[in-house]
Amino acid sequence: MKITPVILSGGSGTRLWPVSRELNPKQFLDFFGKHSLFQQTALRVKSKDFEKPIVVCNNEHRFTAAEELQKIGIEPHSIILEPCARNTAPAIAIAAIGVITSDQKNDVILVMPSDHIIRDEKKFITQVKNSFAAAQAGYLITFGIMPDKAETGYGYIKKSAEVKDFSEVFSVEKFIEKPNQETAEKFLAEGKSFGNYLWNSGIFMFRASAYLEALQKYHNDIFIACINSHNKARRDLDFMRLPEEDFGQCANISIDYAVMEKAEKVAVVPVNIGWSDVGSWSAVAELSPQNEDGNTLLGDAFSLNSKNCYVNSRSRLVATIGVENLIVIALKDVVLVLNKNNSQDVKKMFELLKNQKREECFSHTKVLRPWGSFEVIDEADRFKAKRITVKPGASLSLQMHNHRAEHWIVVKGVAHVTCDKDEFILTEDKSTYIPIGKKHRLENKGKIPLELIEVQTGEYLGEDDIVRFSDIYGR
Repeated sequence: MKITPVILSGGSGTRLWPVSRELNPKQFLDFFGKHSLFQQTALRVKSKDFEKPIVVCNNEHRFTAAEELQKIGIEPHSIILEPCARNTAPAIAIAAIGVITSDQKNDVILVMPSDHIIRDEKKFITQVKNSFAAAQAGYLITFGIMPDKAETGYGYIKKSAEVKDFSEVFSVEKFIEKPNQETAEKFLAEGKSFGNYLWNSGIFMFRASAYLEALQKYHNDIFIACINSHNKARRDLDFMRLPEEDFGQCANISIDYAVMEKAEKVAVVPVNIGWSDVGSWSAVAELSPQNEDGNTLLGDAFSLNSKNCYVNSRSRLVATIGVENLIVIALKDVVLVLNKNNSQDVKKMFELLKNQKREECFSHTKVLRPWGSFEVIDEADRFKAKRITVKPGASLSLQMHNHRAEHWIVVKGVAHVTCDKDEFILTEDKSTYIPIGKKHRLENKGKIPLELIEVQTGEYLGEDDIVRFSDIYGR
């Protein structure tokens, strides 16, 4: 019988700022290879043993998630859009309802965060399949990671006796909050002798119906809100949109607090699979290849008499001299420097800057759109210059602006332009002017990407000065 993967992609990845930002969080980024963490998660369960995945993601990330799957040839069962963040308990409930209301014969689901690394994926899948019978029997299974260090950044699970009739499946004695250093060292010492304390990975497997029964018992308010949300959801292109008035009534609570810590048939499967939640820059540094001085140098980066540093330059030359234990991230608009021991404080800096309404918290200079991307290359009072790329076959919305005019110069490809009642073609080195208040549209009907420079002029140049009249992406 097949298992339905549920991929949770609602996080914002603030601990990996400034590379991770709210509109393009860490799960959609490539830190270690040719695939993003989200793609790695989806590829992990691309086999005959699994159904098409259900993805639950933030509404703002819908086109990114769909394109990420398309690039690796995976067609999802559904992409469910959360209108507001309500943590894992409601997200999993919505996916579970989707499974039991479908025509699938089996309702066992494997719940995975979209931003984790698993080095030994073959072993992980083997242990998932070995635990299938226990899940079918009604157990709510969590996968516990065998610790290799005294980690204070994870919650722990204390296991007890092996569950009768199921090999390597253990009852859970209790869930434990993130410990202090002394307690973590005690857990690790005992674990080396008895293996009783495991990291809580946030990966689960159970029958959708068993989870919903437990949720109804312990958090009926969430259960009812999710049922109402699912019943009123509407299809939009490849997406399933949940109504905010219903889904917003769910408590903001994790599956651990809502169900796992209260339910009776809860079990843990210990695994040693090279797992990491990639929860900080120090974790990224540990997972990255290092030279003889313990340094990781990515991009245009050099070091002299420096040790144990992680330097990631995506925009400029970065050189370190005589320093140790540093993390340096250099982008076009942000340079971050921190001691590895302070990696968990990146989130605090992000929140500080977000309270200042800094744009660097929300998006990169290059902003992804369903039709392509744009990058701000210069701006000052009353003008902004952008580099715009439109994918083949893509089209921007028919729109107008109340406060700005636009000048377009094509540098590659062919642009099909609508300006008020006029329609015309612009080839390379040709330009046009879009006055304030004129309806206009930009299309790429060609086979290669369209690239152009856009110069905006006017009293207000914010991205919210857009009045849309029609849009193939439903925005």
